[in-house]
Amino acid sequence: MRRIAAVLGLVSVLALVGCKSKYIEATLENRSGETLSLIQVEYPSASFGEQTLPPNASFHYRFKLIGSGPVKVTWVDPQRQEHKQEGPNLLEGEQGRLAVVFDKTDHVNFAATVHP
Repeated sequence: MRRIAAVLGLVSVLALVGCKSKYIEATLENRSGETLSLIQVEYPSASFGEQTLPPNASFHYRFKLIGSGPVKVTWVDPQRQEHKQEGPNLLEGEQGRLAVVFDKTDHVNFAATVHP
């Protein structure tokens, strides 16, 4: 009886440890000095966004990759001009971090640290 309980306990612990879902931790950072609006980030199979992002603010979002392809960002600057920029390619099953840094009102820098 003790062996059965020990085996069941070990299986439960291994199941909890082994069930780690892979995801990308994304951060939008506004270093442009201006408030940006209607920010949308498209990634393979889905998207997320933020209505407004004030200067020196950041927004965090976590997502799972289903599919592969580029990251695309669209946003509107204070003069109501829409901007689009394409970022790195992400592959299904990768995990890690993606930083989308607005260094000017019309430009984005991407930094991706991902691995399988």
